[in-house]
Amino acid sequence: MEPQAPAAPLSEPPKLLELFFVFFRISIITIGGGYVMFPLMKAEAVDSKGWITDEEMVDYYALGQSVPGIIAMNTATLVGYRKRGIPGAVCAAAGMAAPSLMVILIVAAFLAPYFELPWVRKAFAGIRAAVVALIVMAVWQVGKKSVNSLSKGVIAVGSFLAIVSLGLHPVLMIVVGGLLGAVLFGKGAKA
Repeated sequence: MEPQAPAAPLSEPPKLLELFFVFFRISIITIGGGYVMFPLMKAEAVDSKGWITDEEMVDYYALGQSVPGIIAMNTATLVGYRKRGIPGAVCAAAGMAAPSLMVILIVAAFLAPYFELPWVRKAFAGIRAAVVALIVMAVWQVGKKSVNSLSKGVIAVGSFLAIVSLGLHPVLMIVVGGLLGAVLFGKGAKA
């Protein structure tokens, strides 16, 4: 079997400040965490900038979920590392973290006394509802790319049912899914 040549880069490596500001912009306009950020990260890193492929985005997101830490932060760090190595990882992670840090400082300093006002609670109720829609959209986008065969669909549905009905821990299902994937989709196996 012939070794395959490395894949050509999708685009020119971004400048470090560009990595910072792309992830800063994603983070500053998103409420709800990593699942909500997925569509925005995909739109920027894959569709707009061409830094990574759809498949890489899904892989980075899966890896971001599988390791300790914040999914969006882990994914941004992986994208930054892929494009510019360790300096890129640091810049992407800093861009993702900066808005949250700023908001936490502002809330702690000025807004905490207003959280009990009825209109503030109602506003957050509306935000939570919108966040659910964004999470469903992220699940749909990841699902379309990841569950593209019957065997992958069986693993996905089986994992979901095991978590929901049997109460199995999600980390256990990630490990089981990884082992099943290695066996079923390993070298030479068809997905």
